[in-house]
Amino acid sequence: MSEPATSPGSPPASQDENHSVVKAAGVIGIGTFSSRILGFVRDMVLARLFGATPAADAFYVAFRIPSLLRELFAEGSMSSAFIPVFTEYRTLRSKQEAWELASAVFTTLLTIVTLVTVMGILAAPWLVQLLAPGFDANPEKVALTTLLTRVMFPYLLFISLAALAMGILNSVRAFAAPAFSPLFLNIFMIGCALFVSPYLSEPIVGVAIGVVAGGAAQFAMQLPSLKLRGLLFGFRWEWGHPGLRRIGALMIPSLLGLSVTQINITVSTILASFFAGGPTYLFYGMRLIQFPLGIFGVALATAILPTLSAQAARGALGELRVTLGFGLRMILFIILPAMLGLILLRQPIVHLFFEHGSFTAHDTAETALAVLCYSVGLWAFGGVRIIVSAFYSLQDTRTPAISAAIAVAANLLFSLLLMSSLGAAGLALATALAAMVNGGILVAVLHRRLGGIEWGSVGRSSLRVLVASVPLVVICGWVSTAQLWTHLGDWLEKSIMLTMTIGLSVSGYLGVHAMLRSEELVFVWGMVQRKLRLKAKG
Repeated sequence: MSEPATSPGSPPASQDENHSVVKAAGVIGIGTFSSRILGFVRDMVLARLFGATPAADAFYVAFRIPSLLRELFAEGSMSSAFIPVFTEYRTLRSKQEAWELASAVFTTLLTIVTLVTVMGILAAPWLVQLLAPGFDANPEKVALTTLLTRVMFPYLLFISLAALAMGILNSVRAFAAPAFSPLFLNIFMIGCALFVSPYLSEPIVGVAIGVVAGGAAQFAMQLPSLKLRGLLFGFRWEWGHPGLRRIGALMIPSLLGLSVTQINITVSTILASFFAGGPTYLFYGMRLIQFPLGIFGVALATAILPTLSAQAARGALGELRVTLGFGLRMILFIILPAMLGLILLRQPIVHLFFEHGSFTAHDTAETALAVLCYSVGLWAFGGVRIIVSAFYSLQDTRTPAISAAIAVAANLLFSLLLMSSLGAAGLALATALAAMVNGGILVAVLHRRLGGIEWGSVGRSSLRVLVASVPLVVICGWVSTAQLWTHLGDWLEKSIMLTMTIGLSVSGYLGVHAMLRSEELVFVWGMVQRKLRLKAKG
């Protein structure tokens, strides 16, 4: 028997919130999808120009430093600490008080991150030695990595301010500008790689310049949306602001909590520096994992946090449980088939997108192995995003921090055990296993904290997803064994085959869900129909 699109026992307010979350996640997903597609173009350009050469290894190690700090200071802890407090101010206080809080946070963030950026530029040689000990045998590689680190460090400043702008806009349910702003990072990186790099003695430096320019553009494009809503922050030196102190208290433990994946990737980067091409293989492998994770997992987590925060601020824990269960069901509905598709089509995808120019067949094999190892943990990466959002909505950053610390230790242990037999791919598998450890701990604690989660509906949803994935596994498994993927050339034929494979797999997956009258599909299709009717009336 099919389940209704909404549970009869669910409060009407929760049903409305679910519609709001899915609609917001759709906007974020479209923006992220556009960015990921352009990101693939960027990766193809960089793979063709630099392959898995020492210059590429140097760039990806150098880029890891501001990327980690971005997650710590910006998109991870800053957003997760800021949004619940700012949402509370917007819900329970005046707009002026909310603006004052945003301005105080802006001034403090600008001051701190500027100091960190200056210190990072000065300390670049030591940071490189810490993150890439395997480069020590090649002084030229160390020097290039140090130069790239210094060039790219200002990216941290711009992306931190962009994250603050994103947090404010997301809190007032304005998702479009933040979702589409990452397009500019890819545009500037591609442009600089093609039109600046050829004129430099060290071409890879041109890509680093594009990173900084793209970060500045991400921040600048969100300012008009802030101004339109009367929330364009200004300078406000108020270090003792109570809201600022609360954000700081929440932010300190969450520096580790939400950033566990980035920290584990950084640990992998350190150990991968001992393998030729290792940092590059892991980078491209994680890029493919981040495609579905960014479009759906991160988008849904970003959309759901303001809703969970508002429910927590009202003390509506019943509604919060319903919204959380809905988020977990939706993440499984999308992430599990994506995981299976990546596992089965890893070789064709890497071959088609990256095996050009300097990127060899050996590089394809190594990258595909990294994709396989990362993919087994894709469900955990996505689930953790939703679970952590629930903790932060309750203004609890301590529990995710403790769990993350355990996961980091687990990642290091798994890495040391697996790298000797699997090489760089073992580091990817260790990251996936650590995400599972982190997710298991968080779920157990949250279950006790909320007095239960809607596990019955989540379990039924998982069973439907597994049944619906059967045609996807059959189609992708058959196509992946074709001889077409073993040689170069025939790129048009390969592109058509991969596109048709994905299309047929998705159609088969959704077709089975339709036959099962899946609650998740009914819900999404109902929203699409309402959208079409509104457009027809307009």
